[in-house]
Amino acid sequence: MTDTISVYDLQSADLAARYESVLAETVHASIADYIPRGSGLLSLDVGAGSGRDAAWLASLGHEVVAVEPAAGMRAEAQRRHPDPRIRWLDDRLPDLNVVHGLGIAYDLILLSAVWMHIPPPARARAFRKLATLLKPGGVMLMSLREGPPEPGRAMWPAPAGEVEAFARSHGLAVLRSVTSDDRLGRPDVRWTAMCLRLPDDGAGALPLLRGVILNDEKSSTYKLGLLRAVARIADAAPALAVPRPDEDAVDVPLGLVALNWIRMYLPLVAAGLPQMPGNTGPDGLGFAKAGFRDLLAGNVAAQDLRIGTRFTGDRATAIARALVEARRTIVDMPATFTRFPNSDMPVFAAAATAPPRLRGELTLDGEVLRAFGTLTVPGHVWRTLQRLGAWVEPVLVAEWARLVRAYGERMSQPVALGEVEAQLAWLDPARDTLLARSVAKRLLDRGHTITCVWTGARLEAGRNRLDIDHCLPWSAWPCGDLWNLLPASPRVNQHLKRDRLPSAAALATAREEIVGWWEVAWRSDPALGSRFEREAVAALPVNTGSSSEDIFAALEWRRLRLRQDQQVQEWSGARSAGIEADLVRQNPL
Repeated sequence: MTDTISVYDLQSADLAARYESVLAETVHASIADYIPRGSGLLSLDVGAGSGRDAAWLASLGHEVVAVEPAAGMRAEAQRRHPDPRIRWLDDRLPDLNVVHGLGIAYDLILLSAVWMHIPPPARARAFRKLATLLKPGGVMLMSLREGPPEPGRAMWPAPAGEVEAFARSHGLAVLRSVTSDDRLGRPDVRWTAMCLRLPDDGAGALPLLRGVILNDEKSSTYKLGLLRAVARIADAAPALAVPRPDEDAVDVPLGLVALNWIRMYLPLVAAGLPQMPGNTGPDGLGFAKAGFRDLLAGNVAAQDLRIGTRFTGDRATAIARALVEARRTIVDMPATFTRFPNSDMPVFAAAATAPPRLRGELTLDGEVLRAFGTLTVPGHVWRTLQRLGAWVEPVLVAEWARLVRAYGERMSQPVALGEVEAQLAWLDPARDTLLARSVAKRLLDRGHTITCVWTGARLEAGRNRLDIDHCLPWSAWPCGDLWNLLPASPRVNQHLKRDRLPSAAALATAREEIVGWWEVAWRSDPALGSRFEREAVAALPVNTGSSSEDIFAALEWRRLRLRQDQQVQEWSGARSAGIEADLVRQNPL
């Protein structure tokens, strides 16, 4: 497909003009009634070309992820349709690795004049990649070309029967298939428009997870520990999951699974709550060896064991040992014996590697945690944990508590109701903005100008003149990472934005102020700059060494996913509300 993409790149202006000569409503008239309507919808336009269809979907209220591999076409499309509701990506079929890395599901997937460019041997893989991106009840619209290829652009026959077979194999229903003449008037070209839908059972991997949690035989709490450790990654650090190239699965860092494992079991073991029959404290637990016991003896707080933190000396040594111990138990026990129903096949595949050598300090970043190996998670399990984690988590905790109480009864050591649940509470970092306030005050003392990222109004020192806002609201996603802490006026933070999510337009408007704050507050500081990057890489779809502009783009993707997963109420921005001038008058630059 590389040569074909080059042709689209070189002829982008002429091709875009041709596509834009016909309205999207006209091109897709035969299947337009299947396009979902309503607020909060998200569409994926694969092979978005000139942006005509993406702009049409945006006009219907959709937020749109537009995928276009030809740089010239992307530039032309963005020039023609500069809509903040459209997010552009350089990605391509059959893999769509960038799209899958975002962990977002879509109400609508559109492939207009794309399928004929996919070589037949790659189509089964391409269709699987597309089908796994649909929400339950989601719709896929495809247009299939019949006729001779265009000069310089590789094309293959695209029969409707082939698509119908792919649809059946992935459980999609064919709702409509309509053939019509070419809208550009080419007599030897015809198009078949197809509409496919994924059934709206909403279950995903919930039946499998429910079976493991409630029905599987358990000689300990280890299976529950593994599931919850992975669920926490899906919720808080999805960017560290790497899609596997040849199967519907992701690889998560085995070191992070072990870190979450230790974080869960430390308070349980410290409280003497049995994790298997006959267990009290660390005795009898395969992972509770020298490293874990050192953490217990040193009263290490579970909430300190999180991505981005750095340890030195004896504590670093103890954590490194505890990670190796936990990893060994995870690989040998729950990863091996958590199996698909009526099968000996494990749900998870663990691959351990030599752990990193400790050189005086241990930084719990993605690179270090990956060095312990990987845990492969099936795609449908991963997507369910991402999208339905709010339902999975309470069931895990409830079953864990029931098991522990049952173990206690066998030992004539009753466990009070609520005691296990209290120790299993996942304690996020406190909602602390002190560091950001201190940095802002230090910059002001040095003569720097600090502005409200949402209005551009100048801010001054003091609680009543400068506030720190969580860009992605704490109430929806407790995240005190440095990239999420932004200077704002008290009026905006406390009275206007509050716990709402900035809209795509509001965030785009604030881009210059946000990036400027990151650069002066965090990235220019030798110590805070490395922490800023570690936290961003763990939580956002961005790589180590990325620019602030790249991190901002990743923040926009995280905003979109939070909007889709939790339907958080949006805030359109102070500027769109007409109060910017008033705020600037109150706080002139």
